[in-house]
Amino acid sequence: MNGKEILNRFGFKVKEEPISIYPYSPVYLVRHGDDDFIVKRTQRKARQVMAYTSMLKDRGVNVVTPVKLTVDNPQKFNESNFVVYPFIEGNKYSGEKKEILEAGKLLGLIHRLSPVSNVYDLLEYNIYDFNEQEVEESMEAIKHHADKAGLKIDTGLKAKLLESVEYQAELSHAELPHVASPHDFKANNLVFIPEPFLIDPDNASWIPRIFDLALALLLFHNEHREAPDRIFTIDEWNLFLSGYKEYVTLTDKEKFFWKKSIQHIFLDEVMWLMAEFEKDWQNPSQQNLFNNLIEIVIGDTDYN
Repeated sequence: MNGKEILNRFGFKVKEEPISIYPYSPVYLVRHGDDDFIVKRTQRKARQVMAYTSMLKDRGVNVVTPVKLTVDNPQKFNESNFVVYPFIEGNKYSGEKKEILEAGKLLGLIHRLSPVSNVYDLLEYNIYDFNEQEVEESMEAIKHHADKAGLKIDTGLKAKLLESVEYQAELSHAELPHVASPHDFKANNLVFIPEPFLIDPDNASWIPRIFDLALALLLFHNEHREAPDRIFTIDEWNLFLSGYKEYVTLTDKEKFFWKKSIQHIFLDEVMWLMAEFEKDWQNPSQQNLFNNLIEIVIGDTDYN
C-alpha cells in the first residue's frame, strides 16, 4: 500500500503520492483544514504504545498521542501499523545548556512514571545474542564505508566489540531494573516549546533503565543538523544527569553495570548504525559523530 492510499484511509484526501519527510521510514506531513498532522509508521504493538503514551500525557508528560478521527487511529495497512499525530510546533534542539538540562529532566520523569511491571505489554528488550561472526561482518562493512569516505577506523574498535559480546550473558542475567520507555530519546525526537516535547514515542519498550540511559548518552545528537557533531561532553552529560536525577535514583547494581551497558548499547545500536547506512559516512557531521563514538568506546572515557 502506497502513501496516498494510507492518507486516504485516514480521511486525508490527496491526489498525488506524498513524499516522506524522513529518509529511513514513511513519515508524511499533511495539511488538513487549518491544522497540520504527521502520519507515520509505528511498531506492531501500536495500541499498547498508545495506551502507554496516553498514560504519560495524563500524568503531565509532553508527548504526542493519536488525534481523534472519524476512523480508527492507529490502523493496520498490510503488515504495518500507521498512526496520525498532531504536528507540534516548536524550536529545534541547539545544544544549549538549558535544553540539555530539561531533556534530562524529561527522561527522568518518563522513567519515574514507569509501572513496576510491563502492564502495557510493550515489546520486551531481549537482545543478548550477538556473536563474533556478526562483529566480523559489521566491521567489514564499517571499514568499507570508511574507506570510501577516506577515513581510517581505529583497530581497537573490533576488539572492544568482541569484548562486548562476552558481556551479554552477564548483563542478561543481572536482573537490572526495567522501565517502560519510548526507547529512542534523542534530540531529533524532541521539539522545545520551550520545554522539551517528545514527538516520536513509537519505539516504546520494556527495557533495562540504564540501557535506555546509555542510548541517550551515545546517540542523543545522532541525525540532527543543529546539534553538535559529537556526543555530550562530560560536563554536558553531568548536566543531563543532574536533570535526570531529580526524578530517578539509580541503584548500586546499575552503577556497577554502567560501563558494560554502554558497550552493550554500542554493540546493539551504534555498530548497526555504522554498518547499515553507508551514506551516513559521506556526511561530514555524521563522520565526526562516528569518530567521536569510536574514541569514547575505545578510550573508556569516564562518563559516570
